[in-house]
Amino acid sequence: MSVLEVKHVKKNFGNKLVLDDINFSINAGECLGIVGLSGGGKSTLAKIITRLIPCDGGQIFLCGDDISTAKGNDFYKNMQMIFQNPEDSFNPRRKLGKSIAEPIKNFLGNENLQNRVENLLIEVGLPKNYANRYPREVSGGECQRAAIARAISINPKLLICDEATSALDVTIQAQIITLIKKLCVEKNIACLFITHDLATLKKLADKVLVLEDGRLKTLEKSNFKEVLQWN
Repeated sequence: MSVLEVKHVKKNFGNKLVLDDINFSINAGECLGIVGLSGGGKSTLAKIITRLIPCDGGQIFLCGDDISTAKGNDFYKNMQMIFQNPEDSFNPRRKLGKSIAEPIKNFLGNENLQNRVENLLIEVGLPKNYANRYPREVSGGECQRAAIARAISINPKLLICDEATSALDVTIQAQIITLIKKLCVEKNIACLFITHDLATLKKLADKVLVLEDGRLKTLEKSNFKEVLQWN
């Protein structure tokens, strides 16, 4: 059974058709990359899958359950998101440790909370004392590592990464890509990685789809140019 299955999803904004009959699935431990031009609907697709906005047609299945019109937020225990600007994804008035702990408290309880947070920080390559730092007190790469720690804290089945490395410099991008790939393989997590950078997907994705004119088409990784970045 697929972790994520998207069937015939459509989305319109006024008279503009943004997504037209979108279909794909992702299995456990697999990374699916979606690439496309800026403004082409990639982030809209991510928001529909995470139920931040509704679709105008089609269905979304997470771990076999239809979440297309799901109420509440229980399904987030199986799905977490990593955003483009890590610092903006944290409450600036809360220390990183408290933000990482929040989904754990919500879905898994308070037992051994401090140890869980510290172990997560170590797992993503940060010292455990970073739990006491504010987002503004760490670098962009460190903040994204903390965001990854928060995302994996409740053992989700699916990670959605929306331009998760585009705000970082090239060296840090490579480190974050390696970390995401490693965690998904080790923890058998399905990953949807949305980007405009084909070079990123060449290093990370098992399969790549191109979003163009509201539709998806398969791109064979063997056809990638060595350097190709869409602007």
